[in-house]
Formats: sequence, C-alpha cells, structure tokens
Amino acid sequence: MERKHERLATPWAAGVAGVVFAILMAAAIVLMRIALPGAGDDATVDAGQRSTARTALALLPFAGIAFLWFMGALREQAGEGEDQFFSTVFLGSGLLFVATLFGAAAAAGTVLEESQQHPPFGRHFAYALLTTYAMRMAAVFIITTSTIGRRRGVLPRPLVVLGYLAGLTLLVVGANLPWSELVFPAWALVLSLNILWGRRPAHPRPAPST
Repeated sequence: MERKHERLATPWAAGVAGVVFAILMAAAIVLMRIALPGAGDDATVDAGQRSTARTALALLPFAGIAFLWFMGALREQAGEGEDQFFSTVFLGSGLLFVATLFGAAAAAGTVLEESQQHPPFGRHFAYALLTTYAMRMAAVFIITTSTIGRRRGVLPRPLVVLGYLAGLTLLVVGANLPWSELVFPAWALVLSLNILWGRRPAHPRPAPST
C-alpha cells in the first residue's frame, strides 16, 4: 500500500516541480535579458541593471533544483520498463543542462564586476553558454522526453508534437532567435499542467444496485 501511494504521488511531484521550474526559469531569463544587453552590445551596465541581474542570478539556483526534482519525478514515472538508451540520453541531457545553466549564471555574475574600461567578456561568455549550449541540451531533453512519452503512451499526441517542435526550434534556431530561451520553460509549464490535470480524481461511479 505504501509503495502504491508513492507511485500515485509521483505525477503530482513532477507537475508541481515542473511548474516551479518553469516560473523561476522564465522569470530569470526575462530579468537577465532586460538587465544585460545582447552579446554583441558593448554598452556598460548601470546600477539598476546590476540589481536586476543579481535578482535573476538569485533565482537560477532554485530553478536548477526544481528542474532536478522535475527530471527525477519524470524518470520515476517511466517505471521499470524504460528504454535504457533513451533513459541515458534523458538523464545526461538534463544534468548537462543544469551544469551549463549554472556555468552561464557564474559567467553572468562576472558582468557585475566588470569595469567600464574592460571588454564585456562575461556577458559574451554567459550568452554563449545559455543560448548555444544550455538550450541545445534543453532541446535534447525535450525531444527525448517526448519520445519516451510517446513510446510509453503517457503523453497525448498534441503534446508530443509540441515537444518535437519546441526541441527542433531550440536545436536548429537557438541563439539566432531572440528570447527563444523561453521556449523551454513554456514547454515545461505545458507538460506539468498536463500532468497535474491528468491526475485529477475522477467522479466516483455509483455502486451497482443489488
């Protein structure tokens, strides 16, 4: 009975963690985009932008933690019959995404220490890590998750198609499309809401009359 209760709680954990990740990640991306000019912009960062950037950097560790929880709960849902190949790619891409995300945050933190006399190396490095590498890993994670969901029959077809489109967008377009980083938290939010919506208790059927 206890094991069954844990299984029933897993979708709830995945859904809630996914929603938390999506909100924190989207907020951090928006704040960072507002605070720091683009990678090709050599404009200096004023005090207001530094404060906004610090807020974004403070959110990223919690977004990473929520994503790890989200990923673990999703993997638990796959069950013992999961495909080992896709499971490995799923786990590897998720961990590399978090590692690269934290690397981008550390690089962005150097922007706060840059002087006006030095080139904005931290800004260029942070954008490269976030828009090129972290988002590529996010794309692999989305595609792998959608494939596992399709093979296991746990994701509706429209959500699988949406996942493939989102993954291909991040994989092919990447840094060439401004604000494309928001595709990943948007997909995570849709997936999480679908999980939470799907575990609503059904209306009990009346007992048959004797």
